Amino acid sequence: MGDRDRLTFDEWAGRARPVSSGGLRIATYDVAGAPGPDDCAVTYLHGYPSCSIDVELVAGLLPAGTPVLALDLPGFGASEKPPGNAWSISACADAVEATWADRGVTETVLVAHDYGVSPAQELLARLAEGDSRVALRGVVWHNGGIYADLHRPTIGQQLLLDPERGAEVAAALTPELFRTGVEVTWGQRVPLDEFAVDQMWASMAVDGGVYRAHELLHYVAERRRFAERWAGAMESTTVPSWFVWGDLDPVSGAHMIERVQTNVPSARIHRMSDVGHWPTLEAPAECAAATIEALGG
Repeated sequence: MGDRDRLTFDEWAGRARPVSSGGLRIATYDVAGAPGPDDCAVTYLHGYPSCSIDVELVAGLLPAGTPVLALDLPGFGASEKPPGNAWSISACADAVEATWADRGVTETVLVAHDYGVSPAQELLARLAEGDSRVALRGVVWHNGGIYADLHRPTIGQQLLLDPERGAEVAAALTPELFRTGVEVTWGQRVPLDEFAVDQMWASMAVDGGVYRAHELLHYVAERRRFAERWAGAMESTTVPSWFVWGDLDPVSGAHMIERVQTNVPSARIHRMSDVGHWPTLEAPAECAAATIEALGG
């Protein structure tokens, strides 16, 4: 798919269907057709600081007719971004469940990347506690901080996390600085996807989201707080798991997946030695293959 065949963020956002969750307007998307009552949908949970548009390349490689459901998590993309909102991973999981309820989804495969792995872990914990109306057929995980103690924030994220200067750093972000921040997490397989980076920036910039960049790093502290709950749910679940992982990711790369290999022996693991933090953009074919397998294809 060439750049001219891909949607810009503005075009992507123009296809959003609003769903209310926690008093916020959540942008949701039927990427490849709305799921029917008997369909097993694919549900995509995106990473920080991007949005659901990252699934576009993978969705295009799935069998025709596969329903792909995505949402911009609260504070991201075309979803509402009120300043000073009390952002939380629990609210993200609530937004996912509200999206499922809106579409009548009863069975799904979760695909989770980066920031999105935390609401995925929370959803697994809820499932284990019997607090879920949706059956999970499988979870496909892409580079994210599934173990809080192994997460290595980039220098830019460390600056944004500074309680005294974080807001100042967010206000000083430019497209050039943003591009540099993404580039340091990119692998070697393919050149940096400049088009994708431009759409990430556009998704952040809408409605002043750039100025919330420091607030949306709330997940770093939450991962430490809920480390036992979230890692435990992932390790103990009977839901089949696929890990399609870029080893070159400096944030959550080889050092993260090595613990998965030890702690989740039943997982199907596909490590990519030349891929960085963005598997859905750097290696969409491998991501699609795991998703198809999770669907039972």
